[in-house]
Amino acid sequence: MSFQASVSKLSGPVKALVTTTADDDSTFLGKTDADQSEVNGWLEKVGQGDIVKQDNLAALNTQLIPKTYVVSNYLTAADVALYGALHPSFAQFQPTQYFSHPALTRYFDHIQSSPPVRKSAEKLSSFPLVSFDLSHAPKLERTAEPPKKKKEKAPAAAPTAEATASTPSSEPKTQKKEKKKDAATPTQDAGKKKGGKAVAAPAADEGEPVPSMIDLRVGHIIDVKKHPDADGLYIEQIDIGEETGPRTVVSGLVHYIPIEQMQDKYLVAVCNLKPANMRGVKSFAMVLAATHKDGKDGGIELIQPPPGSKPGDRVYFEGEEFEGATPLSQLNPKKKVFETVQPGFTTLDTREAAWVNPVTKKVHKIRTKEGVCLAPTLVGASLS
Repeated sequence: MSFQASVSKLSGPVKALVTTTADDDSTFLGKTDADQSEVNGWLEKVGQGDIVKQDNLAALNTQLIPKTYVVSNYLTAADVALYGALHPSFAQFQPTQYFSHPALTRYFDHIQSSPPVRKSAEKLSSFPLVSFDLSHAPKLERTAEPPKKKKEKAPAAAPTAEATASTPSSEPKTQKKEKKKDAATPTQDAGKKKGGKAVAAPAADEGEPVPSMIDLRVGHIIDVKKHPDADGLYIEQIDIGEETGPRTVVSGLVHYIPIEQMQDKYLVAVCNLKPANMRGVKSFAMVLAATHKDGKDGGIELIQPPPGSKPGDRVYFEGEEFEGATPLSQLNPKKKVFETVQPGFTTLDTREAAWVNPVTKKVHKIRTKEGVCLAPTLVGASLS
């Protein structure tokens, strides 16, 4: 079914909102044939009306948990139609109702706040902005997974103490050796030292820090505002594809990147740093930014994922030793993994983000499955 045929099935006000917004942007119908087909499918669903009925909102909320937009990773007619159809319900919702549909509420507020939608709504004098009272919203507790602890060696001392009381002094050594053998893992054959002695497999955060320990993911800023108590800080809500919704992130970029350039921005987020309090607001990630080689006064830019990337997409380092590696659940601040690896982060002459091994000088580009991540203009920049 064509776009015009799909739009014709929408209710009058929603149809007017969609067509008015479409007049300003041709990509609004879909950038690819596949996207256009998906947009038309959503328009048909909205036109039928069932998808926005009260009984179906829970299912729609679940469907929107990992999504910023219903089609691909940009605003389309499908989003505007769905927003328009949901507007009557959201305009009458009580706090308990929109609290019970957090993903749907987040999606609705994001679409209604997008500049093209607001411009069309104001032109039509319809679809007024819906305000949400979040002062009593249920608080989501994000508890970081505690770092893995090394196995305590205390139990090994118990038999030794008993043996000391009843056996010659040479026997405890034998028992200690047996204890080590008993603790070996089934996969130790590959990790034997010379002489055939097996050693326990190291914990995930043992050994020299390497870049693959860092959890990098594609993020999408769905809301940004200035910190009320710090002139240089932004507070962002960043969608990184998690079921729990966007993460709160605090960034010291106010003096370097205008807020207009932060809005609706796709970026690379460092997701496994220990959460930190930033002037009273807890930050649960860090945005990866490029700083001019001559310092901050030369400019700071957000590292951009390649086109086609979606929130939550894995960002990794090229190279056999890194591509298949799993990052740590949380970086241990005492190990200083990020601080050790960070000096190798840079942008190449092509503006491509990369990590350069300080020993071998081998270049490992930072990428997603869609391509390599870039800085908009900076070359030879440091990344942090």
